[in-house]
Amino acid sequence: MLIDEVKINIKAGKGGDGIVAFDKSKYAQGPTGGNGGKGGNVYFKGTVNIAALSRFRYQKDFAAGDGGRGMTQRKHGKDGDDLILVVPNGTVIHNFTTGEDVEIMDENPVLLVKGGKGGRGNYTFKSSVNTTPRESTPGLNGESAELFLELRLIADIGLIGLPNVGKSSLLNELTKANVKVANYHFTTLEPSLGAYKNVILADIPGLIEGAAEGKGLGHKFLKHIKRTKAFFHLISADSKDVAKDYKTIRKELGKFEEFLLEKIEYVFISRTDLVSEKELKEKIKILKKLNKNTGTISIYDPDAMEKIEKLVLKFSKQ
Repeated sequence: MLIDEVKINIKAGKGGDGIVAFDKSKYAQGPTGGNGGKGGNVYFKGTVNIAALSRFRYQKDFAAGDGGRGMTQRKHGKDGDDLILVVPNGTVIHNFTTGEDVEIMDENPVLLVKGGKGGRGNYTFKSSVNTTPRESTPGLNGESAELFLELRLIADIGLIGLPNVGKSSLLNELTKANVKVANYHFTTLEPSLGAYKNVILADIPGLIEGAAEGKGLGHKFLKHIKRTKAFFHLISADSKDVAKDYKTIRKELGKFEEFLLEKIEYVFISRTDLVSEKELKEKIKILKKLNKNTGTISIYDPDAMEKIEKLVLKFSKQ
């Protein structure tokens, strides 16, 4: 089960207290109380593992280390350990405490909450008019925040279409993603990612009419196609009405986010072995009236797959 939304609480470490201490030697007897250590910070960084949010399914509270108490001989307390939480690349962190949003896009750590400052020891209060200060200050509390983590997959190409039209099979053939394939609706219960060369493809769970209102599986995963550069829209050759199938998906995309209709879209009639050549030509003609970028696809046809591979590479990051 892919965890793509979760609420957690984070807390930076408290600063250590400063202390009051004096040199016990006969001739010194000056203040030697050290400062407390700084509290640890909490950072987030990204990973290519899209299942990384699963660690937050049961554990909801996370805290960095507290700073150590100041020591004698003017020694500072130890700084608290920082906490680095790892989330999938493409995770948006909604900070309910500050109202800010942060996107985690790569492995570079992003600071979310700062640790508290350590307290002052009495040595820092020493002056010409106060040679034996007996005061110190406590460490400050670290910042804390309530967060909502939302995964939005980062893919170059999104594979879309009604259930059971061959999206998983295409992803497997191109990327060796080993996605489950079977001849029934909603085989894919969560988005699956694969890479061909350096192009990332995402198999989005089958959409149905009403997906934008939460029907089927689509509503939960429609958000994952926001960042794609292009759509490969698969329609099964054995469909009784290919135009209706095409319009159904387009309608749900537009109802969810209007700008999705402006993305580059290629339409592929899949499972072409299920119909006659005459019927296939007729369905291609129908779909080309709706989208000129219409063709056929078969994972069993090397020539067809070579054309798909060349098309995929047009969206290479290089």
